[in-house]
Amino acid sequence: MTWRTTYEKWDSYQGMDPTLKKQLEEMGSSKIELEDAFYKELTFGTGGMRGTLGPGTNRMNIYTVRKAVNGLVNYLKANSEDVETRGIAVAYDSRYMSKEFAIETAKVLGAFGITSYVFESLRPTPILSFAVRHLGAVAGVMITASHNPPEYNGFKVYNEDGGQITPSEAAQIIKSVQAIKDELCVPVNEQVKVEQNGLLNWIGEEVDQAYLKSLKSISRYQHGSNRFEPITIVFTPLHGTSFHPVMDGLTQLGFNHVHVVEDQANPDPEFSTVSSPNPEEHQAFKMAIEQGKRVDADILIATDPDSDRLGVAVKDGKNAYTVLSGNQLGTLMLDYLLSQSSQELLDNGRLIKTIVTTEMGRAVASHYGVGTIDTLTGFKFIGEKIKEFETTKEQFLFGYEESYGYLIGDFVRDKDAVQAAMVACEMTSFWKAKGKTLIEALHTLYERHGYYLEDMTSLTLKGKDGAEKIAKMMADIRENEVTQIGGLPVVYVEDYATSERTAMATGSKEKIELPTENVVKFLLTNNSWVCLRPSGTEPKIKCYFGVSSGSMDESNSLLQQLKEDMTQKINKSV
Repeated sequence: MTWRTTYEKWDSYQGMDPTLKKQLEEMGSSKIELEDAFYKELTFGTGGMRGTLGPGTNRMNIYTVRKAVNGLVNYLKANSEDVETRGIAVAYDSRYMSKEFAIETAKVLGAFGITSYVFESLRPTPILSFAVRHLGAVAGVMITASHNPPEYNGFKVYNEDGGQITPSEAAQIIKSVQAIKDELCVPVNEQVKVEQNGLLNWIGEEVDQAYLKSLKSISRYQHGSNRFEPITIVFTPLHGTSFHPVMDGLTQLGFNHVHVVEDQANPDPEFSTVSSPNPEEHQAFKMAIEQGKRVDADILIATDPDSDRLGVAVKDGKNAYTVLSGNQLGTLMLDYLLSQSSQELLDNGRLIKTIVTTEMGRAVASHYGVGTIDTLTGFKFIGEKIKEFETTKEQFLFGYEESYGYLIGDFVRDKDAVQAAMVACEMTSFWKAKGKTLIEALHTLYERHGYYLEDMTSLTLKGKDGAEKIAKMMADIRENEVTQIGGLPVVYVEDYATSERTAMATGSKEKIELPTENVVKFLLTNNSWVCLRPSGTEPKIKCYFGVSSGSMDESNSLLQQLKEDMTQKINKSV
């Protein structure tokens, strides 16, 4: 079926949602826009499907959501037990259509006789992960597009362990979704009927209180022998979901000097005070920094809209604030947690990080006698490893990725900005008692382990043409042998699509014991590395860089060399 045939089917559908019908009519004069909306179906990436709102099979709308739910139902019925009675937990964030998509999910589930547990109001992604485990649900659905622009929304699926679906699960769900030939004819019941039949259950406070109780367990106060100092905190939820859980969690731990950025406290699908609601981008801290200076804050914390990512800014000693990178914040939290853990925990403890996360984490973990496990990019792989620990009896201590995702307590199986906010504030208090800011604490770690620096560049290429260009770039990098980057020789090439690690000097190969993925990583001399990876959720190709040396100046110089050379190599393929 061509894209035009699919478009005509939608255009002639008598029961079309009025809003989508109007949008279709407005798109009718643009062949490019119509083709992009209908040339393919939204597929599951690193955590589910995500796309721009609007009509079409390549857009987020009630029909593509219904089809995804129908496919999920068929998959669960074929692979799980007691699906109807165990039910599915559903949560949603502050974006356009989020609550509507959550209710559509419940309406489709109800048509199949499956119970849904839908939060009465918006909630963070980690609380959805917690709810799946707490309720014993067979799966979970989170309606969110994380930190993407306002025109996006998404549908993330969680398995019964509360983790993002794994690649094997995703492959089966995709197959199940694709088997449904007509997204416009998915069975659906009216909301009132589903409620009357007891198949739509609204949930809230009981789950929230259970989460808060578990949240308290990650505190290391009881292990530390040092006196903790009161600190002043500035907090912004960036118009998202984290206001209540973060504030309740901080109060529970005894942090009473919390100043909220009021203009960013309320949910807002336009994210009107920031150009992007992403704490990875420094502009998101503009208002928090202004408020931090007024109240002389020790730490500024910002969460993304669905509250699975945390950004932090701290005093830099020059009457200003520095935004920490995800690698820096994660390494600081790791060191704090391990330094305050019992020897019993450390003896069998494990750090889990991704292949593009700083190698400084491995150095810190080794310092405390803790082993490090690497996974592919995506927190679903970290959650999967935690599940394996139930059999291996290894002890999960910390998991993180460079893109501001962290997990401390395994009662959640996805990155959790609420947990991370608690630990970030606690360790700020810990270091303040020692007379140091987090910046000074970070330099203490650099002096101990080496000056590890990382960076990432990305190239956005939207639409069908963009996807083809990204595919060509990855093909070119594989076909044309790269022997050096930034003047540093390539020692090994790791191709995760073929699961092979090749030694450049001998040509010998060894197997990479990780799932396959379209990623190429170059291991260079001087503990440096470069990794090229198309995003699973955005129309981007990302290039990650890591270096280590005995001084900050040398590391900065090495990093710049790598970035300049790799940018040239990538641009030649565009």
